[in-house]
Amino acid sequence: MNHQDQESLLESPQTVPYSLWQITLYALKLGSIGFGGPIALVGYMHQDLVEKKKWISEKDYADGLALAQLAPGPLAAQLAIYLGYVHYHILGATLVGLAFVLPSFVIVVALGWVYTRYGGISWMQAVFYGVGACVIGIIANSAYKLSQKTVKGWLLWGIYLISVAITVITESEIIWTFLVAGILVWLAEAPPKNWFKGSKSFSFTFIPIELLAHTGIATNNNGILWKLLIYFTQAGAFVFGSGLAIVPFLYGGVVKEFQWLTDQQFLDAVAVAMITPGPVIITTGFIGFLVAGFAGASVAALATFLPCYFLTIIPAPYFKKHGKQPSIAAFVKGVTVAATGAITGAVIVLGRRTLVDLPTITIALVSLALLWQFKKKLPEPLLVLGAALIGLFLYPLTHY
Repeated sequence: MNHQDQESLLESPQTVPYSLWQITLYALKLGSIGFGGPIALVGYMHQDLVEKKKWISEKDYADGLALAQLAPGPLAAQLAIYLGYVHYHILGATLVGLAFVLPSFVIVVALGWVYTRYGGISWMQAVFYGVGACVIGIIANSAYKLSQKTVKGWLLWGIYLISVAITVITESEIIWTFLVAGILVWLAEAPPKNWFKGSKSFSFTFIPIELLAHTGIATNNNGILWKLLIYFTQAGAFVFGSGLAIVPFLYGGVVKEFQWLTDQQFLDAVAVAMITPGPVIITTGFIGFLVAGFAGASVAALATFLPCYFLTIIPAPYFKKHGKQPSIAAFVKGVTVAATGAITGAVIVLGRRTLVDLPTITIALVSLALLWQFKKKLPEPLLVLGAALIGLFLYPLTHY
């Protein structure tokens, strides 16, 4: 991209309804109080930045969500980075990305210190008993609102329902679902005769990068920090889907291959990520701390998030420049609908694992009802805090 192209993408300060400082503070706040994992976090961003503040357009949000789904890495972090890029480009993407991840990193490092010092975190089971159920209500509400916005017409409904079914059956997000959905809508709404005209520079830069996953990068260096760097870079660069999608990949390496953690320690690491705000994938920071202290946590977190940062800012200019072309807009629409279906399917998958008895089902339904009744007036963090207290009270009664 030459200098003129980049300058043409810059808006004048008068056209941007927020400052770089404001969106960075928003990312810091969301990273500090945004519970519920990637599904809820992308819903919060839409609710806050598109609906309430009107800082981001529906078009830019849809582009960001599509790119986050197509590229490997953590969904919520990629979307946050892209939204930071929309008006403030690389500086905005960098500051927003750091602000979004930093709070959860500090929290998991602190919990890692407590965990190693006092041996295990048994109280987390009680907290997650209530919080996990509440989160299902939150993400169900987010999925419903996203579905209302994106799914219109019989073709999009068909793609949406198929994506829901695939996610529920496979319990994972499959990249080819999004690609096929994009192609179908492109063929239906914008025939391919002008696909390449005037857009030769458009390229899904991140797709060839996926092939690097098969190069078999060796991790035979004796230094534990080097092994952490290589392993978590692979995890961040080659795993598609939400933060939860990385869990099976991490288990295979952390527990089975390298034997850095026991089964119980790994489950505790996942629990930490689920009950802390911010991206679920920050569990890598907790794992790194258990393996090699603060240095290990820093290396693991940095290695996990750097690939998604580059795999977002490299394609971002092409999405902004060419995204309004009918063919590409149609492709992005298809991907966005498939992504929304995957998010809805993930609600069902997570619900089956989390809503295990009458109290958890009740907490989820009450949370959903409260959000529905009070709409935008009820802060989600307050709801999560209440659920955590209920969990601390109910868990001993139902499990002992």
